[in-house]
Amino acid sequence: MSEETSVGLLGPADVRSLARRLQLRPTKQRGQNFVTDPNTVRRIVRASGIGPEDVVLEVGPGLGSLTLALLEVARHVVAVEIDEVLAKALPETVRRYAPDRAERLSVIVADATRLQDIPASALAVPGPEGPVMPTALVANLPYNVAVPVLLEVLERLPSVRHGLVMVQVEVAERLTATPGSKIFGAPSVKVAWYADVRQAGLVGRSIFWPQPNVDSGLVAFTRREPPRTTASRERVFQIVDAAFGQRRKTLRSALAHLAGSPARAEEALRAAGVDPSTRGERLDIEAFARIAEALDRGMSSTERNERP
Repeated sequence: MSEETSVGLLGPADVRSLARRLQLRPTKQRGQNFVTDPNTVRRIVRASGIGPEDVVLEVGPGLGSLTLALLEVARHVVAVEIDEVLAKALPETVRRYAPDRAERLSVIVADATRLQDIPASALAVPGPEGPVMPTALVANLPYNVAVPVLLEVLERLPSVRHGLVMVQVEVAERLTATPGSKIFGAPSVKVAWYADVRQAGLVGRSIFWPQPNVDSGLVAFTRREPPRTTASRERVFQIVDAAFGQRRKTLRSALAHLAGSPARAEEALRAAGVDPSTRGERLDIEAFARIAEALDRGMSSTERNERP
C-alpha cells in the first residue's frame, strides 16, 4: 500500500466535467444525485468500518465519487450499475484518478433490485483460497429503491456481513426506528431480521449534484442471526406486511384474513404472548416470528397449503 500513489477524488468541477463528457442528464427516475465533496465520501468510508480485507459491493456507483474513496481502503470493489453509459465510463475514471487500483474494480451492468439475475461468479473476486463473495455493502442508494435494494442484498448475499448505506433521511430514521415509535414500520422490522442497524450521521443536500430536495442519512449495519423460529422468513414478512398494511387496526383485525377469522387470529396472538388489541408498531421481529409460528400451528395442513 505504501508504494502506491494516492487516489484522486472527485470535486464539483470533476463531476460536472465527467457529466458533460458523457452528455449525462441526471434523472429522478434513477435517483441520480452525485456526491461532489471528497470529505464526505471519505467520511462515509470511515463510518462504514471496511478494511483492507473487505470485498465491497457498491450499488449505483454513478460517476465514481464513492468508488474512488472505497478503493483507497478496500481489497476490491464490485460496482453494480444499471446505467450502461455510467458503467462503461467508470473503469476509465478509476484508471485516471487511481491508476494503481484499477485492477481492484469490477463493474456489472445490472439492476440491484434483481440480484438473483446476476451469476455468483460475476460478483466473486479471485482469492488465494478461491473466489471471494462481497463481504460488505457501501452505497449511496437511489432514494426510490433504497429499502428494496438493502433487503435484497441482505437476503441474497449472506456473505455481506456489514456496511453502510446513504439514504433519504426519513428512510434512515424509519430503518433504525425502534418498536413503539411513530415511524416504526415494515422496513424497520424486516431489516432487523438480518442485521443490527444504527444511524451513523447526516449528510446535507448541498454536497450533491444535482441537489435533491431532502437531506440524507447514513445507516450502518452489522449482520446478525435471524430469530430462532420454525416459521419461514417469507411467512414472517407476510405477517409484518399485514400488520402494517392497516396500521390503525389492532392485530386481531389486521391478521384476521391470514388466520381465517378474527377469533382464530386472537387465539394465535395469545398463544404467541401478544395482546390481540395491540398494533404492529409495538412489536419487534421476534414477536412477529412467534405470531407466524402460532398461526401455522393453528392451521391444518390443507389450510397452510392454500394460505395467501
